[in-house]
Amino acid sequence: MDIRHLELLRDLRERGSLAAVAAATHRTPSALSQQLRTAQRAAGVPLVEPSGRGLRLTEAGELLADGADDVTAALARVAARLDEHRGRPTGRVSIAGLPSGLTALLPGALTLLAESDVEIAVDDLDLAEHDYASAAADADIVIAHSLTSEVPAGGEGLRSTVLTREPLDVALPPNHPLAGRAQLRPCDVIAEDWISVPEHYPFDTVLQRIESACGRALHRRLRIRDNHLVAALVASGEGIALLPRYTTRTADEFVLVPLSEVRSARWIVALSRPDRAERAAVRLVTRQLAAAGAALMGERIR
Repeated sequence: MDIRHLELLRDLRERGSLAAVAAATHRTPSALSQQLRTAQRAAGVPLVEPSGRGLRLTEAGELLADGADDVTAALARVAARLDEHRGRPTGRVSIAGLPSGLTALLPGALTLLAESDVEIAVDDLDLAEHDYASAAADADIVIAHSLTSEVPAGGEGLRSTVLTREPLDVALPPNHPLAGRAQLRPCDVIAEDWISVPEHYPFDTVLQRIESACGRALHRRLRIRDNHLVAALVASGEGIALLPRYTTRTADEFVLVPLSEVRSARWIVALSRPDRAERAAVRLVTRQLAAAGAALMGERIR
């Protein structure tokens, strides 16, 4: 059984079409079609069937696709043992993730990795929570976040490591009547103009909890992805917002006040495909990201 056939079936299931697999793996659709025909001859049963204009896996195809992670993870474990025999992990590790999570963790992790033989590549992704898991098809480590659980939506089949838990505070201009409070309750802020995030982005979950606690809707004046732009609008008095405590630099432009009586914190999590997670270099980078997260929490607690 050729491991390349198993990986092709897994990639086809993840990406939905041979064209998408070809684009992601820098091969031609015709070459992949030939490889798929060879896989079906070797298996002796159909592995795919037509579905609209594309293909979907048959039951046998699903069975083999499920086995791809087991086989590639086993090979990665063997390679990891060889790295340990050599004395230190080597290779390139690609990291992708939400910009604020990378801001919080990457500088500290890179400092810890400075003496290693691991090369790091980084790509920032500003996505809805449920889209981060799909990025693990391309990156060794995806830094995602969730306000509902330690495993972001869609990441159930991936290896997940909690890197830190970051409170989300209410950002207000310094001259706002609520700016001097030690903490704020939901009904203190329900009548304010809010600068929110797009629908399905995790921070909006907290606003929904505020609405539920107060029994009324709040006013989302704007929906914006970028935290730096949100912070600038809060500083200029255009509304209030939720911003992450560890990665927001307030200077004198606005203040952060903790929110009480509703859960207002996010898990920042590293996601990896099982086979990628077994690589010694990926394990090392994940450990150092977690160490950076622990140091960050310790500094803020003190």
